[in-house]
Amino acid sequence: MVSTAPTLVVNVSLTGAERDYDEIVDFLGRSMRIVRVGTGGDVDAAEDLVQKWAQDAAAIAVTGIREARAAGLYDGELEAIHKVKRATDAVPVSDGHALRDVLQEWAIRHVQTEMPGFFANARTVVLGGLNHDRTTRILREYTDNLEFADPLLRLDLPNRIDNNPALGLAADVGLRSMRRLPGAVQAQIQAPGQRASHARARKAARTADVVVATYDELIGFGLEDLAGKTLITSAISDDRLAELGSRGVDMVLDSTPQPFDETVNTATLEAMMMAIAPSPGQLTNDDLLDMIVAAGLEPRLLYPNGPKRKSRFAFVIHPLSQEYFRTVEPLGTIAKIAPSPVMDAVEKAMAYLPPFTYSHVTGIVSPTGAEAEGWLITVGGTPKELMAHSPEFTYARLLQAAETAKKLGAQVMGLGAFTKVVGDAGVTVAKRAPLPITTGNSYSASGALWAAHDAMERLGIAEVDRDGRIKGKAMVVGATGAIGSVCARLLALASDELWLVSPESAKLLALKHDIERDNPRADVHIAATPGAALPEMDLIVTATSGAGKRVLDIMAVKPGCVITDVARPLDLSAEDVAKRPDVLVIESGEIELPGDVHMRGIGLPPGVAYACLAETVVLALEGRYETFTVGRNIEWEKVKEIYRLGIKHGMQLATISGINGVYTDDDLAEIRARALKRRAQLVD
Repeated sequence: MVSTAPTLVVNVSLTGAERDYDEIVDFLGRSMRIVRVGTGGDVDAAEDLVQKWAQDAAAIAVTGIREARAAGLYDGELEAIHKVKRATDAVPVSDGHALRDVLQEWAIRHVQTEMPGFFANARTVVLGGLNHDRTTRILREYTDNLEFADPLLRLDLPNRIDNNPALGLAADVGLRSMRRLPGAVQAQIQAPGQRASHARARKAARTADVVVATYDELIGFGLEDLAGKTLITSAISDDRLAELGSRGVDMVLDSTPQPFDETVNTATLEAMMMAIAPSPGQLTNDDLLDMIVAAGLEPRLLYPNGPKRKSRFAFVIHPLSQEYFRTVEPLGTIAKIAPSPVMDAVEKAMAYLPPFTYSHVTGIVSPTGAEAEGWLITVGGTPKELMAHSPEFTYARLLQAAETAKKLGAQVMGLGAFTKVVGDAGVTVAKRAPLPITTGNSYSASGALWAAHDAMERLGIAEVDRDGRIKGKAMVVGATGAIGSVCARLLALASDELWLVSPESAKLLALKHDIERDNPRADVHIAATPGAALPEMDLIVTATSGAGKRVLDIMAVKPGCVITDVARPLDLSAEDVAKRPDVLVIESGEIELPGDVHMRGIGLPPGVAYACLAETVVLALEGRYETFTVGRNIEWEKVKEIYRLGIKHGMQLATISGINGVYTDDDLAEIRARALKRRAQLVD
């Protein structure tokens, strides 16, 4: 019986010999012997090995010159690899270029398919050179935040030359004189630019989300801080994966499939394909595709520390009044001694300042394992100043903030406080901004009712049945606004009788009709002002945009009533609240973020965020980098969806807070006692 010897494929590598192997494997139904021989950076030895193995091999892969230089094994020119490849013409010699281009592009697109938006606006550092060209080209489709160790890639010269043959010819002519110089002289000329590029890349790598590098390039660069990063690389062995995991890498995207026990590189796989191609030594695009599919080759998504995904968000904040300037130095010191006219001038000047980053938010971790980091970006205008200018004035500053957010790597940006109600409530900003925008109003509406319901149950005066329905009367002041209209729809399902208050008569009639059509059992009343119905209410939600104007007479409110103030600035002042110690006035539902959250103070307890900020965080944790809530009309389905996603990602209703801070159990007990006493007095 005649035995057929395995087809021999040899990988001659310029890197070290510590990863050499000699194995028999099965590939596409063929028995093949694969051999790796490392030369430790010795180009002459590599030439000799190519000539030697060409006598028996069906194909040869030549690799590792960039990696050898990165590892300090070789200090010559990269072009020397061509000399090694030309050492024989007896058998096909591959550097893996054709297969590498396909696999690199496929790897990026595979991740984008499996995890939509993963590379959106990702801060990316590319440590290698042209060996990552295709990866870089595809990443440019998703992010502009790229930094390079290779100045040619920074300028995108390979792509520009490919797209402009005349430019390629000019570059070739211009470089001819350079190529005639000795290698050492070329290196000296190129050294300053390379050092500058390396310094920029090393600095950018500290805050990068994605690093593109071979393992040897990574080690050669000396990068230590890899915690929380994604590494796009190739041919990662199990021991190297474990080492990367120990350094905190979140995900390794290995573009080189590994069909064997031994770790092979792309060039070796390509050489194996060339050895058994229909036309030996010639590998067409069809051959390449057929073999990739037939062999079941796929990019590898590796999670050395378990599956996780980290997203990035930004959120725009602004001072709600001059009082907020006291919390920021040096304005705090100025505010202590400056008279009112001076502070008025400061308030006007602050509105013209460019946006700046107020806080870096870290430590947000969902029960699903997803993580998020973000930035609070401040625009300086108070509501008074924002209202004193045209909407375009605010749009311009929000778009500046969006550009800042993009540079920071944010994938979605939220608008907070008054910035989300100026003009068309985010529609124009969403159209012009370089990243998705949300106002957070869907979660604000949900959170307001969540907080109101919880407050009523804790106060324990109004009756709430087992299904959570309020056995009493509720009112929404500002019912035709973006948040108010959704609160109205929610309360129509959760209360016996609902009053809708707004000066916008036509919108009020339309809202009443819509609610009654969708919920025929709803008992809905409408009014232009709270008026005579106010003293009958058990629950009131104020959701106006009156910028501090008085919207209701708190002295007319029923003892024990729960008022949820959703407006920013608040509809009820501290003076108003102090007049009625028998009424529970809470701010809109704040949300406790999941994880060990680190965030500079925003006037709330640690780890607690306004619901509009929480909506932005939820979208980031879910990987939903999209314009979610904008405009005056909030979609009912989105309110329900963001509430469901919030629960999924561990959002919890924070402690009930009022204008003077968190309500304790003792505070609630005192309000309850005062309310019951006052009710008894009114009956008598």
